[in-house]
Amino acid sequence: MRVFQPIRSVTLALACGLSFATPSLADEVTRYVPEGAFIAQSVVVPTGYETIYISGLLAPHNDQAGPAGSTARYGGNTEAQAELVFKRLEAALAVQNLGLGDVVMMRVYLVGDPAQGGAMDFAGMMAAYKRFFGTPTQPNKPSRATMQVAGLVGGPGPLIEIEAQAVRRPK
Repeated sequence: MRVFQPIRSVTLALACGLSFATPSLADEVTRYVPEGAFIAQSVVVPTGYETIYISGLLAPHNDQAGPAGSTARYGGNTEAQAELVFKRLEAALAVQNLGLGDVVMMRVYLVGDPAQGGAMDFAGMMAAYKRFFGTPTQPNKPSRATMQVAGLVGGPGPLIEIEAQAVRRPK
């Protein structure tokens, strides 16, 4: 797990009775990501940051010709739908002048995929997730909870819904 050394230095200085202004690290969002993990174990947001809550997002009705209640109407399997939802999340953040790297917490709701015997397709969701988070161009990883639910609004058909919280540095 990555633990930032400046935190230890500040603790040592305080213990020794020293007083000094901490570097700008105190103003940064800190993500604790265990080695090799795809999500942050925890995220610390400094005082004063604005929090932006993004409502649960589903894949759009991409294929109006698809049969009502089918996964095809929402873009296909879990991976395909997740790709569309992450793009919608990216667009929702852009309206706030934010990006995916500003997301600190995410909740992923998966419905059992009929094509997989009613089990959630965690691997499909992760395949899409890895294209948006923890990449060379967007290395930040949020804290996240993923759960299987009985159904989603608009169902049957949608297999994934994502809600997120992002933060913005104070002005």
